[in-house]
Amino acid sequence: MEDIEVPEYFTCPISLQIMKDPVTAITGITYDRESIEHWLFKGKNSTCPVTQQPLPPDSDLTPNHTLRRLIQAWCIENAAFGVDRVPTPKTPLNKFHIIKLIKDLWRPQLDQIQTLRKLEVLAAENERNRKYMTEVGLPKAILEFLVTCFERKSLAGLEEALSILHFFGVPSGETKLVQVEIEKIIEALTWVLGQEMENDFAVKSHAMIVLKSIVSTASSTILERLKPGLFQKIISVLRVGINKQGINAALHVLLDACPWGRNRVLMVQSGAVFELIELELSAPERRITELVLGILYHLCCCADGREQFLNHKGGVAVVTKRILRVSPASDDRGILILSLITKFSGGNNSVLQEMLKVGAVMKLCKVLLADSAVYLKNKAREILKSHYEEWKDSPCVNSSLISEFII
Repeated sequence: MEDIEVPEYFTCPISLQIMKDPVTAITGITYDRESIEHWLFKGKNSTCPVTQQPLPPDSDLTPNHTLRRLIQAWCIENAAFGVDRVPTPKTPLNKFHIIKLIKDLWRPQLDQIQTLRKLEVLAAENERNRKYMTEVGLPKAILEFLVTCFERKSLAGLEEALSILHFFGVPSGETKLVQVEIEKIIEALTWVLGQEMENDFAVKSHAMIVLKSIVSTASSTILERLKPGLFQKIISVLRVGINKQGINAALHVLLDACPWGRNRVLMVQSGAVFELIELELSAPERRITELVLGILYHLCCCADGREQFLNHKGGVAVVTKRILRVSPASDDRGILILSLITKFSGGNNSVLQEMLKVGAVMKLCKVLLADSAVYLKNKAREILKSHYEEWKDSPCVNSSLISEFII
C-alpha cells in the first residue's frame, strides 16, 4: 500500500484517507461523510474546512456516487498491492424511519424491547443519527417510556431506554418538558436507582447520567423540593460503586442541589459526608476531586455536616493532602473547608491537634509561600492567626515561620 500513489481526489481533505462514503457540501467540496459530519456535529463548526465559507450543520451533504464508484473500482484494481476494497455505504437514516420506530414503541402488539434495541443501535452509530433523533423528539419519547415503566413498576426495556438516553444531553429546551414532567422523571430515575437489575452497573451509571442532564436544566423551584429518597439512592449507589461517568454525574447532581440548605441537611442525613471522604481516599482523578471538595464545602456549612466530617478519621487528612496538589479549584474548596471546621470548632483542641498531626498547619504555611490567589493566602493567614496560641509550642511546626506569616 505504501508504494501505491492514491489519486488526490480520492482522499478526504480532513482525514487525508481514502474516502469510503464521499459526500459533497454546498460549497462544492467533497469530503468523507464520517469526517465532515464529525466536523459539523461533534466539533460544532460552522464553516467549510477548505473554503472557510459558511456551512450550517443542517446543510445538505449530497452523496457523490460517481466518485465512490471510481474509488471502489480503483481499490479492486489495486487489491494485489494491499489496497482494501471500499464497501458500498449504508443508506443514511431518515427522520421518517425514526418517527415510525417511536410510534412502534407505543404499540403493545409489537416487541417494545426490539424497537428500543433498534433505536439504541442507531443512536450509537453516529452523530447524524442522534441529531435527527433529537429533531423528531426521541429523547422526550424515551423519557415518557421511562415514566411509564415507573408507573407500571415494570423493568422491561429500562436498560435499553437508559442506554439510548445517555447518548443525549436531554436538554429541556429541546424536549419541551414542563415542571410536572421533570418532577415525574426525577421520581422515575430515583426508582430506577433503587432497583436490582441484571446489568445493574451499566443501568445505574446511565440513570445517573440522565439524572444529571435533567437536574442541570431544572428550575430552582424543582431543585429546592427534591425528595430525601433521591439523595439516599445516590449515596447508596456511590457506596456500591459505578463507573467514572456515573460517579461524575452523581457528584454533579449533588453539587447542583447544594445551594439549598434543606438539600444539604438531607444529604448529610443520607451519609453523604462519609461516602464522599471514602471516595476521595480512593485517589480519584482531578475532576472528581474538585466535585467532592466542592460538595464537602457546602455540607461543612452546616453543623451536622462538620460533625460528620470530623468524625471520619481521614477527613482532615485527605483534604489537607489535596491542597496544592490538584488544581486551584481544589485549593479553594480545601482551604475553605479547613476554615469552616476551625472557625466552628469552638476551641476544640482535638481538632486543632489533628490538623497538626496530618500536616494541615504546615500546608497552610506553604499556601502563603506558593503562587496562590490573594484571597486564599488571606484565608490561610486568618486560620493560622486565629489558632497561633494553640499551635506555637508544637514540635510539628516552625512557630517562628508561622509568626512571620501572621504579623
